[in-house]
Amino acid sequence: MAGGIAERWKALSGSDNWKGLLDPLDSDLRRYLIHYAAMICPSFETLITQPFSKNIGLPRYARRNLLANTGLVKGNPFKYEVTKYFYAVSGFPVGATGYNVRPERSDAVLKESNWNGYVAVATDEGKAALGRRDILVVWRGTLRPLEWVTNFTFLFVTAPLIFGQNSDPLVHRGWYEMYTAINKDSVLNEKSARDQVREEVARLVELYKGEELSITVTGHSLGSSMATLNATDMAVNPFRPDIPVTAFLYASPKVGDLNFKNAFANQPNLRGLRITDVNDVVTKIPPFGWPLGAQILPIIYYQDVGEGLIIESKRSEYLKPELSSALGYHDLVLYMHAIDGFEGPQGGILPRGFFDLAKINKYQDALKDEFSIPVAWLTVKDKGMVQKEDGSYILDDHEVDDGF
Repeated sequence: MAGGIAERWKALSGSDNWKGLLDPLDSDLRRYLIHYAAMICPSFETLITQPFSKNIGLPRYARRNLLANTGLVKGNPFKYEVTKYFYAVSGFPVGATGYNVRPERSDAVLKESNWNGYVAVATDEGKAALGRRDILVVWRGTLRPLEWVTNFTFLFVTAPLIFGQNSDPLVHRGWYEMYTAINKDSVLNEKSARDQVREEVARLVELYKGEELSITVTGHSLGSSMATLNATDMAVNPFRPDIPVTAFLYASPKVGDLNFKNAFANQPNLRGLRITDVNDVVTKIPPFGWPLGAQILPIIYYQDVGEGLIIESKRSEYLKPELSSALGYHDLVLYMHAIDGFEGPQGGILPRGFFDLAKINKYQDALKDEFSIPVAWLTVKDKGMVQKEDGSYILDDHEVDDGF
């Protein structure tokens, strides 16, 4: 099955805007979309959010262990090496303490930043399965309290670092500032998330310059908003104009105005596919906003970018009719389940076997009880508490990576 993907990767990455592949949903594209969605999961499963941990805001695992420890190595032909972690500051300051991380401990490693994702590159084995050397950028969704403030900052700003000074496209203020902000007081944000990602991708492009390359950017929720900005940036300001940039956007909010939508569409080497569940309210926001600092506040509507694939996991006979979790139909694993079984706009959900049904209960109580899968089964053993040789316990919840 991977052979089809290796041979058809350009079409699957949108070279023809997924013409003829979405309805009915192409079998190789199903697996492709589930693969890129699965690569997002480590970015939010392993963020340390325990306020009493000195490692709050850091990833739990070192780069070398991230994919293995989150179940993305066994049985997976699409193998990658994680080469870079990147970090972002709060996109919208609130008062004097307007940062994402609010640790209880004075010795916390990070006080103004969070881990927001990673850059990876296909290994030789992964290259064979994918048909080229894929450079992958993964952006994490919302987990920290101040990120919610960022999300609901509906004001529009220009994006000079992407489009240049005096440019027309307008984008969401909070996400643009999260993407571009620098905080000299943060040990990991002396460079913006933008610069961290671009420098690493540039390094990999140079390292593998003799090979056929692709750049794939993906994320879920807030992460898909950041991925939209990042993919646009790498297309407008390319490392090499012949390298295609594809954004796979799961549960994506809207990011910019009509000028931004048009700028996205006008980049010859940029393609974007939004995967949207009709019952996911996050994909319907922001509805509109106003330009920052405008004396007269005209309403400007936010616009979707790229092509769209609309799914509805609620049609699945495998799911409970009502979901009790706040995650609801925004849950990324429900997206993967629906992609696996998508039968078209009027059809149901008939799983093809590219997605493990047990994962439906990974974060919430969604799978019917008859399947006997524990509810919200993904847990961290003992919440990071580790027993020492003398029998006492300490909080040891982080593998050091690059000295942090």
